[in-house]
Amino acid sequence: MRSNPFAWSFRAQCASGFLVCAGLYAYALFVQLQLGIEPCPLCIFQRIAFIFMALFFLAGAIHNPRATGRRVYAMLLLLTACIGVGIAARHIWVQHQPPDPLAGCAPGWNYMVQNFPLSKALKMVFTGEADCAQITWTFLGLSMPGWTLICYVLLGGGAVWAGFRRR
Repeated sequence: MRSNPFAWSFRAQCASGFLVCAGLYAYALFVQLQLGIEPCPLCIFQRIAFIFMALFFLAGAIHNPRATGRRVYAMLLLLTACIGVGIAARHIWVQHQPPDPLAGCAPGWNYMVQNFPLSKALKMVFTGEADCAQITWTFLGLSMPGWTLICYVLLGGGAVWAGFRRR
């Protein structure tokens, strides 16, 4: 039986996933540092999810496990992608709520963590303040959380395909 020359190995797929996550994080830093668009707390949590995905992809590429290990990495990546989808979906929902004239700017994540217990800081983040509702960047009609949601779905689906496909 002839092997498919276009079939990627698990290692190559994980390395590609790592590079995509690293590229997305690098672009987020570019937007922040070069374009001057400060991330809201929900954006920061989406970045953290991409960092964890990148680490799992990198570990999978370095380890290059057999079938059971591939499935474990796929499930870890799927779990992380689902968390990212949840955060991005919440962010999109906050962005599409009618503006609240009494809403003020929320404190930044660093301020929240330094001055409030972690549980209160997390509650403040996921309540969604005025900073998270602002749409300061769009591409093809989608805001940054919309694009991150698409990336989480594609990366999570790719990870499951890589981990569970027949070799």
